[in-house]
Amino acid sequence: MATILATSRSFSDGDVDLIARAADAGHKVVRGPAHHDLAELGPLLAGADAWIAGTGPVTSDHLDAAPGLRIVARYGVGTEAVDLEAAAARGIPVTNTPGANADAVADHAVGLMLAALRTIPDGDRRVRAGDWSVRRGRELGAATVGIVGFGRIGQGVAKRLSGFGPRILAADPYFPADGIRERGAEPVDLDDLFRTADLITLHAPGGQRLIDAARLDGIHPGTIIVNTARPDLIDEPAVARALVEGRLAAYAADTLDGDTAASASPLLDPALAGRVIVTPHLGAQTSQAVDNMGAMSLDDVLAVLDGRAPRHLVTR
Repeated sequence: MATILATSRSFSDGDVDLIARAADAGHKVVRGPAHHDLAELGPLLAGADAWIAGTGPVTSDHLDAAPGLRIVARYGVGTEAVDLEAAAARGIPVTNTPGANADAVADHAVGLMLAALRTIPDGDRRVRAGDWSVRRGRELGAATVGIVGFGRIGQGVAKRLSGFGPRILAADPYFPADGIRERGAEPVDLDDLFRTADLITLHAPGGQRLIDAARLDGIHPGTIIVNTARPDLIDEPAVARALVEGRLAAYAADTLDGDTAASASPLLDPALAGRVIVTPHLGAQTSQAVDNMGAMSLDDVLAVLDGRAPRHLVTR
């Protein structure tokens, strides 16, 4: 019997009992903290044969604490928190779950667009306070929407937007221009997108800064930014200043720098509550996405434990 350490909060929390599936294969699942604090996680890593890892860091020190580890299955798409070189040096394969939550995140991104355009959360708050005054919004079909990053999620957003009828731009240096056109968007470079779009939605990988003070200086007044990707893509103080100065009309995000430790973020200033919408990393939290991510990560774990190659191997 192998021990599978799961540190994703939502693993086996959907409609499919993945813990039972692991047990049927002769293995047991133990839970660990999602923050991956080594002091707390170390004793669990010491006995782990496989690790289904959430968004917390997977460092060389973590791997040193797990001498019997045979696979790290990243529950999700991004692997920037995983030290891939350290894993490779120890002969530990790393997998992820590409596409498992793409539909869920694309849905959420469009939901945030509508919420920001029509000031829906602010309207709800004001009605509950007895204020029935109206803030006039804008229609999605009348906007020019810029999609930054045209992978599975970006393409899913474009597909959903097609029913609303906006002009759709897409910037992705790794995706062929013809392929962007075939999927209903106009290929543009990043600077042109920021200068042209009324609504910008981010679907690029982390580890880069796409929106800073200089780039915000080039947008036109009234622009809305949606971020369901990574918090490090934006300079939060610069975005807050642009909101205060009126250059940005709204910012809607499913993540903040530090996430649950982000209470000091300038974007949570009560004075900006009418123009900032933040959700608690729930973009991928649908039953379908949770089942998809869990099943894909567990299937790769079971393959390695059975001596077979995993399907979703991540390469450096």
